[in-house]
Amino acid sequence: MPKSKVRKKSDAPLRTTSSATRTRQLAPSPTWYPVVMAVVLLLGLAYLVVYYLTNQGTSPHVPLMHDLGAWNFAIGFGVMLLGLIMAVRWR
Repeated sequence: MPKSKVRKKSDAPLRTTSSATRTRQLAPSPTWYPVVMAVVLLLGLAYLVVYYLTNQGTSPHVPLMHDLGAWNFAIGFGVMLLGLIMAVRWR
């Protein structure tokens, strides 16, 4: 049986990507960003802790928190979610 011919690869130059198709390098986050992120996370946690501690008795110590009721969970976890989003975007 006859052998097939071996094809040589062409010596054409490799295609380069144009500047429009290159991905843009993202700059690193500023120095203050992780500090603010940690503060936001701790604020959400502190809000929930204060809510739990002040609403254990029959008389509310923080009237606004008592009026919000279960929405305090949404506020506390919402602030912590904001900190989590910041953590994901941190470079």
